[in-house]
Amino acid sequence: LESSFLTQPWASVCFGESTFLAKASFGDTGYILLISDLSGVWYESADAEAVGQRSKELNKRLTVQASSFLHRLRNLMCPLLAGQPDAATCFSCHRTASGLCLHVKSEVSGLPFYWDFYCRPASVEMVSHHLMRPLIRMSLALQYKVQELTSLLLRKDAEIEDYRESGAALSRDRLRTEPFQEETFQQNFMTEVRNSAT
Repeated sequence: LESSFLTQPWASVCFGESTFLAKASFGDTGYILLISDLSGVWYESADAEAVGQRSKELNKRLTVQASSFLHRLRNLMCPLLAGQPDAATCFSCHRTASGLCLHVKSEVSGLPFYWDFYCRPASVEMVSHHLMRPLIRMSLALQYKVQELTSLLLRKDAEIEDYRESGAALSRDRLRTEPFQEETFQQNFMTEVRNSAT
């Protein structure tokens, strides 16, 4: 679970009017869920025994093995994380004294199905491992790509200008582009970043 959880992507999910980032990993022996509103980070890790015990408390009319509950939870959560939640499944969350509770309400074979993820605050190490370090690595990779593309655009502009000076002309005027302005691009990019953060 740990190794597969690290490679799971973050997804944007909405519960009521609140937006969160979440990632999860489900297996036959348990699950791990990590959720954040960028002000706090919460997680829950539960093994098959804990899942079996909680399923008896929340679903007294359902008598199935813990592995079946885990399979059902995976089938409910994966579409949500993929941006395609099941319309028949209701998700809600609320803060508790000990953390965050994510409540799931659905159906199994015509019977109501309930589940509560009891998420407690994540440790600094977990936040760093699953959120901060991947974000920093991605940010650095994107910065490198922007530098690469900027350099490529400037070389392309120099190449086009050389063609023009040699007497070449466009056969279709609609293909004409303005020279790339690196400083203007950087200013517009930073403005968009600031606006998206507010």
